[in-house]
Amino acid sequence: MQGKVRIIQLAVVGGLLLAWELSSRTGFVDARLLPSPSVVVPTALALLGEPGFQRHLFTTIWQVLTAIAIATPLGALIGVVLAESPYLGRAFQPFFNFIAAVPKSVFLPVFILLFGTGFDQKVAFGVFQAIFVIVITTGAAVTAVPSDLLRLARAYGASRWQTWSEVHWHAMLPVLLEGLRLGMIFNITGVIFAEMYVARLGLGQRLATWGQSFQMPELYAGILIAAALSIAVNESLRLVERRVGVWRTA
Repeated sequence: MQGKVRIIQLAVVGGLLLAWELSSRTGFVDARLLPSPSVVVPTALALLGEPGFQRHLFTTIWQVLTAIAIATPLGALIGVVLAESPYLGRAFQPFFNFIAAVPKSVFLPVFILLFGTGFDQKVAFGVFQAIFVIVITTGAAVTAVPSDLLRLARAYGASRWQTWSEVHWHAMLPVLLEGLRLGMIFNITGVIFAEMYVARLGLGQRLATWGQSFQMPELYAGILIAAALSIAVNESLRLVERRVGVWRTA
């Protein structure tokens, strides 16, 4: 079944690429505005071989990794505390509902004022984008732990630490990884968006420059590289998520 799904997915992607190529080559769309994949892909490969572009790409990757390294433990800790304390959970629920309903991009000028325009600002905005997703999914993971398992563990005399390490952790891990996967996507988006707004280095800075100077093959090549980065991270975490959650379908 999984193999058939993959074949369908590849067929859809192939069909879209073919439609893109034909629409550009036949003049259905202006090739200056939408260069074909046969132009964009070689441009992307050439960019990946340029030391200057590699510096921009590695800057973005380093900022993304730093942000998620901060957001993951902090968001998980806040999520556990709020889930374990019904009073705190109810007290902070309006705040989280407000933040979840507001586009995070409107807060970027505030981050520029607080952190400047350097590395700290990009990391802080990436943390801000990811942490709320991680907090919410962690809270959901805590409340989703089967109560039967907890009662059984307590009946056998398990301590609070043993309950958390042997029951909570294993039951929560698939949901935590799902939150990490979603948080990572928001993190990448936040960092690249912050780089597009104001930065000297980074993939987002190059995308903004190419767009402003009408360098369309480079712009689409940069978008393709950013998409490939996000897909690689998402699918890697999804694979780990499936492996640690295999017991749920056993």
